Amino acid sequence: MNGNFPSTAREGPHLYTMRVYYEDTDAGGIVYYANYLRFIERARTEALRALGIPHAQLVAQFARMFVVRRLEMNYLRPARVDDLLIVATSAEEIGGASLILRQDVQADDGPQLAAARVRIACVAVDTGAAQRIPPPWRAKLQSLRMAHYEQIRSRL
Repeated sequence: MNGNFPSTAREGPHLYTMRVYYEDTDAGGIVYYANYLRFIERARTEALRALGIPHAQLVAQFARMFVVRRLEMNYLRPARVDDLLIVATSAEEIGGASLILRQDVQADDGPQLAAARVRIACVAVDTGAAQRIPPPWRAKLQSLRMAHYEQIRSRL
């Protein structure tokens, strides 16, 4: 997919806009369910990049990386070929060595299509053992926190 649009960096949820291509769909032109995982992964990567903390820097500077530990996804409505989507990423919880992100996929014209809750763990690159999130990263991740998730929907 190369029809991605600039992501939005500001206080609150990170917004990532993208277009659905034929390659993302099944024979009926509906987004194949597993592709939502690709969409939210890209949005998480862009959210970190917009915060100034890209994955490569975490590895190079701290020998740590983020890995998905758990994911829950609810599929609410289908997305179709040529739809413009917005993926909103916000932090529900930020712990010492992990965080929980809420990621919602919404059609540009309003309806919510999918909702994901993703637990991300910070681990050592060499051993995979849990490691504390570096303090400068924790501070930047705080900007993704929201007191009430409903504020996300009102900003879209």
